Amino acid sequence: MMPAMRHPAVTYIIAMLMLSTLGVYVQEAGLDPITTVFFRCAIGALALAAYCAWQGMFSSANMPPRALKLAAFSGVLMVLNWVAFFEAIRRIGIATATIVFHVQPFMVLLLGALLLRERLAANKLAWVVLGFGGLALACGVRFDAPMDANYLLGIASTLTGALAYAGVTLTTKSMRGTPPHLTALVHCLTGAVLLGGFSTLPDGGLSLAQWGWLATLGLVPTAMAYVLIYGATPRMETAAIAVLTFVYPAAAVLVDFAVYGHLVSLWQVLGFALIVLASLGVNLDWGARRSGRLFN
Repeated sequence: MMPAMRHPAVTYIIAMLMLSTLGVYVQEAGLDPITTVFFRCAIGALALAAYCAWQGMFSSANMPPRALKLAAFSGVLMVLNWVAFFEAIRRIGIATATIVFHVQPFMVLLLGALLLRERLAANKLAWVVLGFGGLALACGVRFDAPMDANYLLGIASTLTGALAYAGVTLTTKSMRGTPPHLTALVHCLTGAVLLGGFSTLPDGGLSLAQWGWLATLGLVPTAMAYVLIYGATPRMETAAIAVLTFVYPAAAVLVDFAVYGHLVSLWQVLGFALIVLASLGVNLDWGARRSGRLFN
């Protein structure tokens, strides 16, 4: 076992840093989002299949028919999330897309209350409201000038991806006993099957550099990151996961600046801070003793 794997927090941080580089591979591959996601899924599936076989996970007990159906359904949502998020990166940049995407925990709460009739405490609703206030700032909303249509499409794509990912979260919550690595493998296989017929390659084919970017995309911020995340989280406290998850967007902002020179505004930084604060409030249930239930 690698030294980092003995320390789940370190392992989780490494995984978040891997995810923070995702946008660079997407940009440098230079392909449309559907084709990029197809290669991410195909290469990621090969790597995850090898890992699952090595760990002896392939058994009917680990993936009964009901779990397989849920995994495939959530795979469709995950593919929609990836395509929408990659489209957003093209339009509004890595930093803004990644920051805005991290409102998805609030969407999970609202969807759970509306669709699954899960109870939503007043304190958590207050944090959600604060989080969406942070979203408005993170989006770069301005009232003194109209926003560019391309930028608005990028924001809409990001929110679409976040909503789809919230659906993935709610769906996979009911898949108890199924190794998450297998679920991730089904997601990648679903994407490869769904998008294979819609992928398009340049007239001259892929260059060696493009193959390199796509291969790394499928291996590092996909297969390797998932293996590290799913290996670390069972050994971590909820509070640690809640805090360390934001290593990803913070590092993505730095990566976007280091590679492409993109800077976010001070208002967007404030919006990100509010999203982080609200997310921690939701995940750590701050203010629970003083709150009642709004939805049952």
